[in-house]
Order: sequence, then structure tokens, then C-alpha cells
Amino acid sequence: MAPDKKAAAAKAKGKQGAAQESFDERIARLESIVQDMEEGGLGLEEAIERYQEGVVLLKDCREVLGGYRRQVEELTKDAENALRPYEGDPDFEELDEADAE
Repeated sequence: MAPDKKAAAAKAKGKQGAAQESFDERIARLESIVQDMEEGGLGLEEAIERYQEGVVLLKDCREVLGGYRRQVEELTKDAENALRPYEGDPDFEELDEADAE
């Protein structure tokens, strides 16, 4: 198989596998790839394949984190809106009077 076809196959395999893995599993795999590459015992082709897999995993992890960030922002916004007193809330007025004293 030609190097370009191998890279495309590895990328497709990485995307399919990443869709089935949890975020923590993807991070663990990414850390494993980094460790293997830092040790330096990989051949050039294998190092390139691992690098490509790592790039796909990193992109997927960033997308997942972005989704989680948006969820947290939305939940925070909903919680802030839920905590606002409604107009004519007698408890809120009592708090204002207590603060004035």
C-alpha cells in the first residue's frame, strides 16, 4: 500500500475508533503515543503513523472539550437565570431592607 493510502486508512481507522472510545480512553491513547514517540524507538513510518493518529485524537478531544465547555456555559447561564428573583418577590425585598440597615 502506498504511503498516502496508508495515511488515509490510518486516519479513517482513527476516526472510527475514536467515535467508539470515551474521552478518557482517547486521552490515555494520546499519552501512550506521546510516550512512544518520546522514547524514540519507532521507525520513521511507524512514527509518522502514530503522529497522524495522535493528531486525529487531539482534534477529537478538542471537539469533545468544546462541547463540554458549551454545556457548562449553558448550564451556568440557566442556573444564573433561575437564581434571579422574580418581580414582586417578597423575600427579595426583605433582603434589600436588611441590607439597608
